Amino acid sequence: MEAETDDADRARTLLVAGTASHVGKSTVVAGLCRLLADRGVSVAPFKAQNMSNNARAVRRPDGDWGEVGVSQYVQARAARVTPTTDHNPVLLKPRGDGESQLVLDGEAVGHVEAGHYYDEHWARARETARAAHARLAARHDVVVAEGAGSIAETNLHDRDLANVETARFSDAKVLLLGDIERGGVFASLYGTLDLMPDDVRERVVGTCITKFRGDASLLESGTADLESRTGVPVLGVLPYDDPGLPEEDSVSLPDEGGAATFGDADGVDDARTVTVVVPRLARVSNVTDLEPLAAVPGVRVVYRPPDASLDGADAVVLPGTKNTVDDLLALRAAGFGGRLAAFDGPVVGLCGGYQMLGERLENAALEGTGETATVEGFGLLPVVTRFSPEKRVEQATVEVCGTGPIDGASGTATGYEIHAGRTELVGEVARPLGPESAACGDVLGTYLHGLFENRAVREAFVDGLYRRTGRERPSVDEETADPYAVAAALCREAPGLLDYLETLS
Repeated sequence: MEAETDDADRARTLLVAGTASHVGKSTVVAGLCRLLADRGVSVAPFKAQNMSNNARAVRRPDGDWGEVGVSQYVQARAARVTPTTDHNPVLLKPRGDGESQLVLDGEAVGHVEAGHYYDEHWARARETARAAHARLAARHDVVVAEGAGSIAETNLHDRDLANVETARFSDAKVLLLGDIERGGVFASLYGTLDLMPDDVRERVVGTCITKFRGDASLLESGTADLESRTGVPVLGVLPYDDPGLPEEDSVSLPDEGGAATFGDADGVDDARTVTVVVPRLARVSNVTDLEPLAAVPGVRVVYRPPDASLDGADAVVLPGTKNTVDDLLALRAAGFGGRLAAFDGPVVGLCGGYQMLGERLENAALEGTGETATVEGFGLLPVVTRFSPEKRVEQATVEVCGTGPIDGASGTATGYEIHAGRTELVGEVARPLGPESAACGDVLGTYLHGLFENRAVREAFVDGLYRRTGRERPSVDEETADPYAVAAALCREAPGLLDYLETLS
């Protein structure tokens, strides 16, 4: 198949593809964007199609607010450009039972099942992605595109928008990543190259091995053999490191039956730690909201199954969800409501979690998968949420009047709102974070995603936990590494990759 070159001559595109999901594509794209930006190159990230419930509010081509996957938001900041929906023009947000919300150019256009998406919407999605790339190519010198999953899924080669189609319509060169941490990296790289469509295989400029721990010289015989077998150079071996970039999706969380702990509590004794418990929702979204808390020394963020106890919790945070109604019903069925009502400590609800804390959800059939008109909430806040087809997407700045879980916070807080439904008061509450929030006693609800990225709010919340528990808080080191610089430093470990970047500079 011949490449489409109507916009390809305006910018050079490098597609960072992988042998599988979670091999480091997002981090490498961010690192390359920062390296090129540091060299004075006008560079932009791009991911034609993303599947994630972690999104940010950015501007659309028409100037209105829209949604973009969090990784492309982060990569745009690494490239030192303003994030827009052109960086991720097609976004699928899973909502359960094989159905996803389809977002094109930042605007939700409907709910689709996987089969119907390919039969009825894929052509439109492809054109949306191609047009977005053309706009980026017209404004920048280089586009660094991120693939999705594996580029060698032969059952999808005729409809693989993020990998195969992107390579073709952008006339991209391809960098292939393989993750050694999972084992079998040479077989994965060899097999992936063998299974790629011939015209896309010809675009591969090199491979990189990611997440290596130890002495890279131990891999030299293997990399030499791989190069001999494939004729494709190995451009480098990237060491294992976590730059601290937000997770693209919830792949790092446990499944519904598991638990996981995140946080900066290493080297801190238990007598100086606090624990924030988060119910592991089946349709959890925007899990990046909790990452700033987990980065605070002495704070553990623990995800537990809905039927688990709240023993040992110093605070509870109900996260966002792509389907508030169904996740609320699942929590109630697991007995979570009773345990939450008995919990004596701060409770924070973010977006969908805020809606759950209210007295009831009306027009619930518009949000959930059933026919239920009204669903009772947990009743911890005197608010009622009414769902409608409209969706609110925008960035926000609010005045902070700290009370309850964020007592003592002041100033302003910035973040973004992405939600369906409007929440109205039916009783007396404080408004600690503007009109889209409510607080009663130790319970706080807000629509503001990115809440804990605001230092004043985060510090007030953590200080409050230490005051309540009577524990001594560990010292806070304000000198934190720039995650974009860390991602760039990882890429610098691959000499062949740096040599290739010289051709793009």
